[in-house]
Amino acid sequence: MVATDLDGTLLHSDGSVSERTRAALRAAADAGLVVAFVTGRPPRWLDVLAEPTGYVGVAVGANGAVLYDMSEERLVSAHLLPGALMREVGTAIRAEYPKAQFAVEYGDGFAAEPGYVHDWDINPPYDRRGEPIAEPLIGDLAEITAEPAVKLLAKDHDADADAFLAAATVIVGDRATITHSSSFGLLEISAYGVTKATGLAELADQHGVAPHEVIAIGDMPNDLPMLQWAGRSYAVANAHPSVIAIADDVVGSNDEDAVAALIEQLLER
Repeated sequence: MVATDLDGTLLHSDGSVSERTRAALRAAADAGLVVAFVTGRPPRWLDVLAEPTGYVGVAVGANGAVLYDMSEERLVSAHLLPGALMREVGTAIRAEYPKAQFAVEYGDGFAAEPGYVHDWDINPPYDRRGEPIAEPLIGDLAEITAEPAVKLLAKDHDADADAFLAAATVIVGDRATITHSSSFGLLEISAYGVTKATGLAELADQHGVAPHEVIAIGDMPNDLPMLQWAGRSYAVANAHPSVIAIADDVVGSNDEDAVAALIEQLLER
C-alpha cells in the first residue's frame, strides 16, 4: 500500500493533478498496488478530486476522522467530537488566545463563527451531480457545535503555527488530538487519539495490509503519525522541517511529481 497526503504532496502547488500523476495512479491500480489518499480534507473536497485523479477507492479524510468511499460518495466510518467537548476545548483555547475564532467540519457540511475568515473557498460550488452545495452555517461557538463534528478548527492569524500547536496541545491535554497543516495559525482538532495513522490503520486492515507493507509520503505535521506508523516513510522536498526530520527518505517536491516518481519506482521492482 502507498499512502499519500494530497495538498503539498500529490497535488501541485496550484492544486492541479499532472497527467504523470494520474497515469501513475492508474498504473498502480492495474498492478494491484493499493493507493490510499490520506488527507485533512473533508469529503466534499475529496469529491472534487475524483475526476482529475481518477481515484475511486476509499480515502482517509479529516485527518483520520473519516473513511470516505469516493466511488459511492459514502461515509464508511466517522469518529466524532461531541458538541459539549468542542465547546469546552474552544473556550479553553480562547482563554489563552482571545483572537481565536472557530469553525467545524461535520463531515457533510461546514459551520463557522462570524469572525472566522476562511483563506480558501469553504465549499466547491457544486457537488458531483452538479447540485449547488448548501452555504455554511454561521453562528457563535454554541450554535456551530450543537451537533457532533469530525473536526474543530481554531484560527488565530497572529499566532505562529508551530507555537500555537504546542501551546494548544498543553491547554487541551488528553481531551482531544490537535495538529496543523498550515503556514499560519490554524489548528485542526479531532477526537482524542484520532490521527492519519489511526485512519490509515483502519483502511489497511480492511485490505489485509500490515504496517510494514505500507509506504507513506507527506509534507506537514498532520502527516507525522502516519509516517511514523508506516513501514517506510518519505517526505517531499517542500515538507515542514519536522516531517523531513523523521522521514526515512526525502524525495522530490510536489511540483516535481514526487508521488508519481515513487510509484513508478515501486512498479519497476
